Amino acid sequence: MPGQQIKPKSPLCCTVKAGLISLNLTNNPWVFFCPFRYYFTLNLKDKSMTNEYNNNGVHSIFFTDAAPTNGRDIHSRFLSHLEYSLVKDTTTVQPWDIYYALSLTLRDKLIERWLRTQYEYRKRDVKKVCYLSMEFLMGRLLKNALINLDAFDKAYDMLKQMGYDLEDIVEQEPDMGLGNGGLGRLAACFMDSLATGSYPAYGYGIRYEFGIFKQSIVQGYQVEEPDHWLKNGCPWEIRRPEITYRVRFGGRVLEKKDADGLPIFDWVDTEDVMAVAWDVPIPGYKVDNVNNLRLWQATATDEFDFDYFNSGDYVKAVEKKNISENISKVLYPNDNFHLGRTLRLKQEYFFVSATLQDIFAAWKQDHDDFEGFADKNAIQLNDTHPALAIPEMLRIFIDEEGLSFLDAWKITKKVFSYTNHTILPEALEKWNIRLFEELLPRHLMLIYQINNHVMGEISRAYPGNFVRMRNMSIIEESPEKSVRMAQLCMHGSHTVNGVAEIHSEILKERVFADFYQMRPEMFQNKTNGITPRLWLRSCNPQLASLITEHIGDAWVSDLSQIRALEPFAQDADFLEALREVKLINKKALSKHIYQSVGVRVNPEAVFDVQIKRLHEYKRQLLNVLGTLARYYQIKQNPQGNYVPRVVILAGKAAPGYFMAKRVIKLINSIADVINNDAEINDALKVVFLPNYNVSLAEKIIPAADLSEQISTAGFEASGTGNMKFALNGALTIGTLDGATVEMAQEIGEENMFIFGLRADEVTEIKSKGYDPWKYYHADPMLRQVVDSIRKDTFCPDEPGLFVPIAQSLLENGDPYLMLADFEDYVSTSFQADELYLKPNEWDARVVLNIARSGKFSADRSIAEYARDIWKIEPVDVSNAMTNSSNQE
Repeated sequence: MPGQQIKPKSPLCCTVKAGLISLNLTNNPWVFFCPFRYYFTLNLKDKSMTNEYNNNGVHSIFFTDAAPTNGRDIHSRFLSHLEYSLVKDTTTVQPWDIYYALSLTLRDKLIERWLRTQYEYRKRDVKKVCYLSMEFLMGRLLKNALINLDAFDKAYDMLKQMGYDLEDIVEQEPDMGLGNGGLGRLAACFMDSLATGSYPAYGYGIRYEFGIFKQSIVQGYQVEEPDHWLKNGCPWEIRRPEITYRVRFGGRVLEKKDADGLPIFDWVDTEDVMAVAWDVPIPGYKVDNVNNLRLWQATATDEFDFDYFNSGDYVKAVEKKNISENISKVLYPNDNFHLGRTLRLKQEYFFVSATLQDIFAAWKQDHDDFEGFADKNAIQLNDTHPALAIPEMLRIFIDEEGLSFLDAWKITKKVFSYTNHTILPEALEKWNIRLFEELLPRHLMLIYQINNHVMGEISRAYPGNFVRMRNMSIIEESPEKSVRMAQLCMHGSHTVNGVAEIHSEILKERVFADFYQMRPEMFQNKTNGITPRLWLRSCNPQLASLITEHIGDAWVSDLSQIRALEPFAQDADFLEALREVKLINKKALSKHIYQSVGVRVNPEAVFDVQIKRLHEYKRQLLNVLGTLARYYQIKQNPQGNYVPRVVILAGKAAPGYFMAKRVIKLINSIADVINNDAEINDALKVVFLPNYNVSLAEKIIPAADLSEQISTAGFEASGTGNMKFALNGALTIGTLDGATVEMAQEIGEENMFIFGLRADEVTEIKSKGYDPWKYYHADPMLRQVVDSIRKDTFCPDEPGLFVPIAQSLLENGDPYLMLADFEDYVSTSFQADELYLKPNEWDARVVLNIARSGKFSADRSIAEYARDIWKIEPVDVSNAMTNSSNQE
């Protein structure tokens, strides 16, 4: 109703908030409708602007077209989405609608850049990398998009004028349920860095309808609930029904002969599902490049069977649809059962088959043959989960494109590279031959063919060395015949890399020693990194502002620049400001802790944090032992002068991982005792925060004083939590394991709290015969702690509940050497207390941790991958965007 004038006959009260008009007559209220695309002016006879416009009231209200004249402006797009995309007016709008409309507005801007970026990549025929990962732990995208598009301040001001707080709106967004642990978070950081570095890159994964699970704690136990993150829709994703591929399972393979008598294979009688593409645009920081994350959703080839329906069997009519869609239903089904393992293998093949078909389709748009295919395509396997891409590429080349095995194998090996993420034997994927043959018979044939080929190469290089052949074979003969996916990756890739220097050396010396001796040139190290956009600029804005105020903001896109902060370790004013920032963050976390679990904590205490996936080698149990030692020491002398400490843990245990779930129960049981012990008061609190995810980490990490990185030396591949904590000003208490080794080299061991056996000492003590009972009998405090666990001190109503934990430490040999490291760990923890009482010394080390974290940027990692492994170059699309804008 532009230009319409309304003249009320009675005095009015007018309240303006959130772009809404609340008008009240003196005697009775008006219900007043206002579309978002109009704004209003108030012409007042009384210019005093008092709280109540009752001095003759409002003279008139004029509605005119929205003030911004540029339809591409963030404000006008936002209002348009509220009205036209969400069908909301001022009487129905909710905070979720504000979040959704703002996200759609930013997505519009991303799509413009995305289209131009993809066009430029194709036009220039650049070499690109495809990053294949079963997980992308993206977290929330809104805030990161605002920062990368340099739109944060505009959005903040716009929402403030409407009466909304941007931080509250950000909280409306659920974490994307596409990942679980460090593997997925690394993939997400890498996607951000690839776009920021302007590298032509594509991410490929699965669009899980449900995340791994939503964790709740009921009477101390982990309880898994569905994580339906898509329940209300996701504004960032774009469904691409025109990009759909058929994925086949089961069936049988027919062998025929061609005109030359050569064998050709036909995979028939298969059970098929369809893979539908969903795209998520990934922006770089202050660059015009927007890369693509393509996620596959499984759908049925036939949505509905009318024959069954017409016969009255309504369940059977949709059964095929339901079975097909299970493939992309949930992240990591419990694989303790045959059906779970079957579904997991189906997920892995479904994802790589659709991805390879997509890559081939893109290639064939502009090329008539496969000459130069390996020169234009690099594929990175993020661990062994996408390993089936190797035989799938062979299948396409041989069965569909008519290449010989040797020609196909030559191209395939030039395309793939493999990142290993674990040295744990049980974590190196293997698949039972019978299951493999049942689901993927043609691929099993190709794997046997690959194995015969590489075994021939090995036997020629090392005649008669059957031990080496057994170690390098893709097929494991015992204890049950299986396909070893790590060996498949090693043979099918031109490069393998570890993710920290110590990890890469262990791969050479232990895990893949035979491969290293035969092909040393294929081994590289690429130490992991984190994106400073999310893990400082976004999650810790006060600290980011303080740093930028003193050294500028170049560090956001070049973290090596943060070294300029180092001189401020001796600046008293800076250290005081740093303390204020930390206290603000700790107060915010204290509030969240109380709201989440009902425990009041002292923000002046040391916040001692261990947040990560529950696993025995990560040694959350050692943290428990150390916490109990502290508790008993305080109990023995309650009047002592103790530095208050809040021990904060979070993390999920796999649904079928008995010991990890029992440790969660133990943590919550000791928390119940300690937190309710009046004699202890605030000297010690223990908190387990449920449902750990990226957004929770963003709350915890800025508030941490101590970062627990206490895995058994030689077991953690890298870790990235250690980097996030250091960059946000937490001091590390940890072993020399994973990337913590390199952090100690960069930051200085003197600025960390390093304890425990080194990796070589772990190997030595195990080779000589480790005896945990020796440590148990020699240390009275350790004995008291372990006995309290096995003697039901913390489970009087459930006798024997924690006996399996005590048995793992004693009767079962303590495989992760917790008792061996206990004394040093406890002693080092109390050393941290002593330093905390010297705030200037503590904060000086905090500054050095932040300033010397520059190496641990994902931008640096990606630059090394691009240069050394993928051989790709940045592609600047800014000129194309400028020309496009000028034409418009």
